[in-house]
Amino acid sequence: MALDRNLAAAIAVTRFGLGAKPGELIAAQGDPRGWLQAQIRPAQGADQPETPAPDAAARLIEFRDYQRRKRAAEMAHQDFDPVKEIRKMILADAGADFLARTQLAATTDAGFRERWTLFWCNHFTVSATKAQVATLVGPFEAEAIRPHVFGRFEDMLVASSSHPAMLLYLDQAQSVGPDTMAATFMSRGGKHAGLNENLAREIMELHTVGVEAGYTQADVTEFARAMTGWSIGALQEADAGKFRFRPAAHEGGQRTIMGKTYSQPGEAQALAVMKDLAASPHTAHHVSLKLARHFVADDPPPALVARLQRTFQGTHGDLAEVAKTLVLAPEAWSPEAQKFKTPYEFLVSAWRAAGVTPKALPQVAILNALGQKPYSAPSPKGWPEEAEVWCAPDAVIKRMAWAQNLAAQSLNGRDPVQMAGDALGARLTPLVATAIRRSETREEGLAILLMSPEFQRR
Repeated sequence: MALDRNLAAAIAVTRFGLGAKPGELIAAQGDPRGWLQAQIRPAQGADQPETPAPDAAARLIEFRDYQRRKRAAEMAHQDFDPVKEIRKMILADAGADFLARTQLAATTDAGFRERWTLFWCNHFTVSATKAQVATLVGPFEAEAIRPHVFGRFEDMLVASSSHPAMLLYLDQAQSVGPDTMAATFMSRGGKHAGLNENLAREIMELHTVGVEAGYTQADVTEFARAMTGWSIGALQEADAGKFRFRPAAHEGGQRTIMGKTYSQPGEAQALAVMKDLAASPHTAHHVSLKLARHFVADDPPPALVARLQRTFQGTHGDLAEVAKTLVLAPEAWSPEAQKFKTPYEFLVSAWRAAGVTPKALPQVAILNALGQKPYSAPSPKGWPEEAEVWCAPDAVIKRMAWAQNLAAQSLNGRDPVQMAGDALGARLTPLVATAIRRSETREEGLAILLMSPEFQRR
């Protein structure tokens, strides 16, 4: 059965996008699917925040300078508070990056393009849970993710896997083949040199084929051997802070991974493995399931997953075509809103509904209390999707307190009934509309809107 155009517009803006800004539902009503398709742009990728982060190399050089100053102060017995210094650096760098990213989300006219981008940022997670990585998350998203979100999956896989943020987050930069010149040299200097499997494991388990592909521990180890040498330029090198392949650390030789043999020399060996992982039907299914789960339901329709998988395989991982398949799939347009918003999604959609933009970092600090600390996913799996993670009673109470505060600061005499219509359109139920209309104050009316089941879900 065909959807009413007004309801389809509401689904387009709230499920596929980041929530409606005033007037956005009207813009989508003419052709909701076409409105979404127009946001897909293969040649340009995603939008960049208005205040772009310095490149990762500059941030790494800054961090290493901090480490140098720390060592010098310790040797000279000078006062130097390393915790205070690193917190100041992270607040200045990562804080500014996250605020700029949030401002883009709160104001963009291309909500689907930004939601699609945020999915991939979470799929290829790097987290500020490591101090050295904290200031690199913004550059990672800008350099490895945003340019590739409508390109080839393989390109984004390689870009993310070779980025300094990922190499440091999963300890790949220190991985050395046991039987290499680098290992021998390091052992003579009293340093431990060894193989690190973290990145190889997460590429297989999380980024590509998934655990159901049936790979073994031996496959992970062999892939990790193929990746030895993938590192970062040191301060004294011309490519300081950038990806650098170190032949002396690479464990050469033939590798067999998931039944296929790889004999390529040097850096090309890991690239060949990634090429095959990106093209695997297991990857097509794993990624399609995650996309369907993110956009539609925690337990998505199998038919939707199958549609996405066919496109992924048939186009060799053309993500623009996968995005088109998603927005045209009838299974993605169920009238029932089944996804509970994460704290970040809730804040962004509330700002958009209120027509305001966060201007300073303290305005996004509530994410710490809501359990989604900026740039700090708890593991390489990224932030969870399941509703039960985010809808505990204590978390809902904190959302309510924040909603009341936002309403008090941003309403400015506007009619919350009109704002409810602008935010939810045909998804606004008579029950919620009546509750808003009967509220004692306009501020209370806006808070009711923001805490309504219709607004909390997408």
